[in-house]
Amino acid sequence: MLEKIQNMFKIPELRHRILFTLGLLAVYRLGCHLPTPGINAAALAQFFQSQQGTLLNMIDLFSGGALRKLTVFALGIMPYISASIILQLLIVVIPSLEKLSKEGEAGKKKITMYTRYGTAVLSMLQGFGIGMWLEKMKSPSGVPIVIHPGLGFKLLVMITLTAGTAFIMWLGEQISERGIGNGISLIIFAGIIARLPTAVGQTLNQVIQGELKIYTIIILVVLMVGVVALVVVLQQAQRRLPIQHAKRVIGRKLYGGQTTYLPLRVNTAGVIPVIFASSIIMFPATAAGIFGASFLEPVVAQLKPGRLLYTVLYVVAIIFFSYFYTSIIFNPTDVADNLRKSGANIPGKRAGKVTAEYINQVLSRLTFGGGVFLAAVSVLPAVLVYGIPIADIPFIGERIVGWFPYYLTHGLSVPFWFGGTALLIVVGVALDTVQQIEAQMVMRHYDGFVKKGRIRGRR
Repeated sequence: MLEKIQNMFKIPELRHRILFTLGLLAVYRLGCHLPTPGINAAALAQFFQSQQGTLLNMIDLFSGGALRKLTVFALGIMPYISASIILQLLIVVIPSLEKLSKEGEAGKKKITMYTRYGTAVLSMLQGFGIGMWLEKMKSPSGVPIVIHPGLGFKLLVMITLTAGTAFIMWLGEQISERGIGNGISLIIFAGIIARLPTAVGQTLNQVIQGELKIYTIIILVVLMVGVVALVVVLQQAQRRLPIQHAKRVIGRKLYGGQTTYLPLRVNTAGVIPVIFASSIIMFPATAAGIFGASFLEPVVAQLKPGRLLYTVLYVVAIIFFSYFYTSIIFNPTDVADNLRKSGANIPGKRAGKVTAEYINQVLSRLTFGGGVFLAAVSVLPAVLVYGIPIADIPFIGERIVGWFPYYLTHGLSVPFWFGGTALLIVVGVALDTVQQIEAQMVMRHYDGFVKKGRIRGRR
């Protein structure tokens, strides 16, 4: 592996791309420590400490901890992600946008421009809303978060946060164009990884103080390595449908007749279903904390990690959004039409409607498996920390909870450094970046990171 890493820096272009990417990521992390003016940092930290398990913490995760300190990058890249998702939904609904998306590079540039405009509008709305929200908020000890409230403060927050998001968006595009990997994904990756040293240090401190046993940490590390390995395997897993191309005579030459494959990924939707499900599940707790909606407290109590209702709704929502998002980004009818137009077909399936129905049937089964996989990885941290909520089962939970081992029903009570969403993002981005680096090395006659051929999925 050390030899492969050395080979990376022997290629001038690849070395320049890697160093350029690392430099822009360092700029991003520097901006995550520049505070927005007019904020009482201590009061804001106390407030966020009291908002565990809400939507604010998930947004803070994607911003790399910048929202907790309300830095210039507090909104992170979330407005860009939201604008991209909204535009993808509009492409399905609005025929003109759908036509534009099929116009090749010119259409792609226009959609990118619309995404940028949408990002700016969402950032301005969110920035002004955060300014209004902060003026009403106080720390648990009663200290106001805003030092000098007023219209000037709200405009200052809106301009600062919008400029920060626009700068992050520019950094991501520069990394994608002149660096290595997907820039937006790498920025999210850097924000998540930045928390790892602090989390490891806190865990080691708990071991030193005797709060955690050594064997507990060993079990946790083994579980995390196993989960990461499973995520890698399932993220790369795909079902390949054979495609037979018809033979065609052009001039005096015979073309076609070969067999290729149509790859259908097990996890076609990626991490989007987890983000959607988390946002919906956390919304009642966020509304209760921000607006003081006391009537939501019974619901909030049941929608906390480790409770049965939370687990069931979370799993169902992830599977639902897996189907929903897959149906948006993958259209079996279009694939079947393209195969028919190119003179190709799936052996044993008639071209057109029959092929589309077969692809849809296979994709539905794969999506269910992918949704269950996403749900299992996302729920795992809560199970490790709080255990399986057997006691919450109506009527029989209290009676049968004693039949199971204590650690199974109450968890290991250990910190899980990466939540399910973060783990999926980190592994997915790392795989994609390594594959791009390997492609550059193989193209220049260097061995990749794997002895036999390329990393699976790039073939």
